[in-house]
Amino acid sequence: MSRDSYFFYLIHWSMQRKERVAIIGAGIQGVCTALFLQNKGFNVTLFDRDEPGNAASYGNAGHFSPYASLQLNRTDVLSDVPSMLLSSRGPLALKWNYVPKMLPWFTKFIFNTTKSKMMHTAKYMHQILNLSLNAFDELFEDVDLDGLVVNNGIIYVWEKKGLKSRDLEINIRKELGIDQQILTPKEIHDLEPNIKKFYHGGVFYKSARHARNPKKILIKLFEKFISKGGKFLKLNINYLDFDDKKPVLRSDAQRFLYDKLIIACGAFSKRLTDQLHEKIPLDTERGYHVHFKNHEKLLSRPVVWSDRGFGVTPMEQGLRVVGTVEFGGLNNPLSKSRVKNLILNAKDMIDGISKDEDHEDEWLGFRPTLPDFLPVIGPSKNYENVYYSFGHHHLGWTLGAISGKIISKMIANEKTNLDLQPYSSVRFS
Repeated sequence: MSRDSYFFYLIHWSMQRKERVAIIGAGIQGVCTALFLQNKGFNVTLFDRDEPGNAASYGNAGHFSPYASLQLNRTDVLSDVPSMLLSSRGPLALKWNYVPKMLPWFTKFIFNTTKSKMMHTAKYMHQILNLSLNAFDELFEDVDLDGLVVNNGIIYVWEKKGLKSRDLEINIRKELGIDQQILTPKEIHDLEPNIKKFYHGGVFYKSARHARNPKKILIKLFEKFISKGGKFLKLNINYLDFDDKKPVLRSDAQRFLYDKLIIACGAFSKRLTDQLHEKIPLDTERGYHVHFKNHEKLLSRPVVWSDRGFGVTPMEQGLRVVGTVEFGGLNNPLSKSRVKNLILNAKDMIDGISKDEDHEDEWLGFRPTLPDFLPVIGPSKNYENVYYSFGHHHLGWTLGAISGKIISKMIANEKTNLDLQPYSSVRFS
């Protein structure tokens, strides 16, 4: 490189890195993206209507799940939907007042429920999931986690014999090269002796991790961002506009101009993308949790009961019981029947939780979900300085760091060596 070329490169690099980037959403997607951008020299401001860590990044299962490539767009799941909806103890529920609004999304979901679509989703979920833990490790290098991340794997157990969905998942994950260990009942008991012996078999994902307190981890990452000069504004951004192609963010009383904008506000992203004239079919899976305080020592790792679609994770707050998929939008109230379902399932599953045991913290959160079960990661179709990172459904926590790394590379005009087209919003055009 000549001397003149070198100085031109330095000037270009300096100018690029002075770009001001706004991120709407201070959950795991937004905070991880902010840190990766910050590490590349960008000036980053986070916006959120709430304090960081009070939404989905608080109430999730806390799983780092690099194995979870197979999603709900499968024929075996579709055929089970009626029986799931009719069962009070099943993993799927529907708010009937939401049916008219949900029909367009469900129609697209059915269209994506074929073997070829399923394999497409599995392939491209695996592509990013396979990189997810390493991306987190990059961010964790200079953060004191103080035992908040546990590398102890995750167990799935099942009650029914000959479960087709179980065999399907195991076989496809085997094809993808995912590390998994099929467990006998004795092996399950040896690993987790406090699970009642209802199970027929199980599988152990040894490389998986879990968070002992997801909110604390998020706050540690957020504090790192602030300590390095990052900014946070607690504002509800209602409107987007543009000034010479640069995005303008508007709250009810304030206006902000930035060079780049990233929309990463989970299930609430659609109200902003609609303003950008992109009809992205984003809906929400409503998920629940409760805690059984002082029972965290009953398990060494998360355990998921596949038949009933719920799991239990040992955390600082106690045993966190999470699960169910409920379609009901953002405005319907919490379903007491869904909470009761979690409580009963946990008592059926775990020795040491008595029938009259009290629970705490009935929580409802929103998993942003697209009908093909791939996230949207990449630039807006219509506006060159706007980027998206949402639609990660129940894998938002797992994919936070890798999504942030990908977006940061896009904005910095760096190659990723990944096929990113399947995550583009253009696929819905």
